Amino acid sequence: MTDSDAKLKRLAARVGQRLLKERRRVVTAESCTGGWIAKALTDIAGSSQWFSEGFVTYSNQSKVQRLGVRRAVLERTGAVSEATVRAMSAGALRRSGAQIAVAVTGIAGPDGAVPGKPVGTVWLGWATRRGGAIRVRTQLKHFRGDRDSVRRKTVRLALQGLLAR
Repeated sequence: MTDSDAKLKRLAARVGQRLLKERRRVVTAESCTGGWIAKALTDIAGSSQWFSEGFVTYSNQSKVQRLGVRRAVLERTGAVSEATVRAMSAGALRRSGAQIAVAVTGIAGPDGAVPGKPVGTVWLGWATRRGGAIRVRTQLKHFRGDRDSVRRKTVRLALQGLLAR
């Protein structure tokens, strides 16, 4: 295990400890990380007590079908946008029994850049459910590095955001 992998595992364990203490469950909605956040969380023994499920919605069609992202949002703002990550995180909560969601969508590279959205552009969203209300917090990042580096940094920030809520 690399030092970077060990750091992600420790971070995921901290997330799990907090969720267990709060008696809350988390759901993931991932695009550019392809399930890596869910993997990091479920690598922790006992995660079944606080991990609900994970959605890997890599295509726009899957974002619409699995998470309820409106086609108009995708057409207007694109898959890599604040509006999309907001809809992904809220949709994951609505379709699960979890109280907390993390969603990510981005351009990991090496291709895929579009005007105004270079490789390394990532939107992250964290949603919480309190009663019937869903509150979403988002963050835009521009990571540097190769595909693996962008994805790894995204996973780390997603986990950190679960602790910062």
